Amino acid sequence: MLSPHSIRKQTLWRHPPLHRNGAAEARVTVVIPCYNYGRYLSACVRSALDQEGVRVDLVIVDDASTDDSAEVAARLAASNDRVKLIRNDKNSGPVSTFNRGLEHARGEFLVRLDADDLLTPGSLARAVTVARQLPSVGLIYGHPLHFTADRLPCARSKVTAWTVWPGLEWLGDRCRSGYNVITSPEAVMRMSVVERVGGQQPLAHTHDMEMWLRIAAFSDVAYIHGVDQAWHREHSASLSARKVDGYRDLVERHLAFETLFRGVAGGNPRVAKLRAVAMTAIARSALQSAIHCLDHGQANSPQMQRFLEVANQTGSDLTELPEWRALMRRFSRDPQSLARDPAILLERIMRRLSDTLKWRRWHRSGVF
Repeated sequence: MLSPHSIRKQTLWRHPPLHRNGAAEARVTVVIPCYNYGRYLSACVRSALDQEGVRVDLVIVDDASTDDSAEVAARLAASNDRVKLIRNDKNSGPVSTFNRGLEHARGEFLVRLDADDLLTPGSLARAVTVARQLPSVGLIYGHPLHFTADRLPCARSKVTAWTVWPGLEWLGDRCRSGYNVITSPEAVMRMSVVERVGGQQPLAHTHDMEMWLRIAAFSDVAYIHGVDQAWHREHSASLSARKVDGYRDLVERHLAFETLFRGVAGGNPRVAKLRAVAMTAIARSALQSAIHCLDHGQANSPQMQRFLEVANQTGSDLTELPEWRALMRRFSRDPQSLARDPAILLERIMRRLSDTLKWRRWHRSGVF
């Protein structure tokens, strides 16, 4: 059996092949926090119960919904003994709701599935097969399909390869970029690792991100290539659509890293060393947003000042960063000349190209 962090990063093609029968006896608990998503809940539950090759049980936690979510969940639980319903007496938010469901999880593996998302056919068996063959892996994810219409986009189902990272290497890459690379429903966790690191922390929008980072501090991470592991619904009523803009996203990512390093993972000296790396990444991201404000005629705007405040809060030496120097060059110029400056125009083009390439890489390999 491989111990955590005993493997080097490697991309394994289907030689030797994945032995799917290794997943047959595995039990996966799917925890579904639900608040006012009664219209989506039945399809969500069905996508989990219909998974082949694994034994699935569900824990639905209704967070004191004001729509028909509790009634829908009760009917689902009454019609299938694999579905358990828990009701919050008062609205507690997504973190407390998930953690309450986690208390009832009994599977070897765990999935957190929002009630408006769905699992693609075969996704759990694919993830569990990788985990069973690589016991050091505590987090397995793949590509999620984001969609807005009621009709689900076609999901790919043929595995072409899987990549495995030592957990600290994957964590280090996330610290260097400062960004999350997992949406949420496409992730499968090994329950023994979750029991070691604990449930989600009280963060408004990056509770998932922080948990992925924390798991990586104690286990290896795998990515499944060539397939789509979940459908993630984008709609105007979602929490992220209603409350997360560029500034809030930056603040929440900063909080996720701060929470990580203050918690159980920060007790590992090798993890603690990554704090400065993560803070530098957040500072650079904040300065890039400030540059964007300047380039769009928002010099000294409240939004720009907020970005600069976040950069300062990281404790990084901003004067050593290329983004700081780019910002200072702009401050030294007449604002009206910035739009006509070929060098600044080239910077913007290159930044846009870099962002495009980054997202293409994520779609292909699960990382930036």
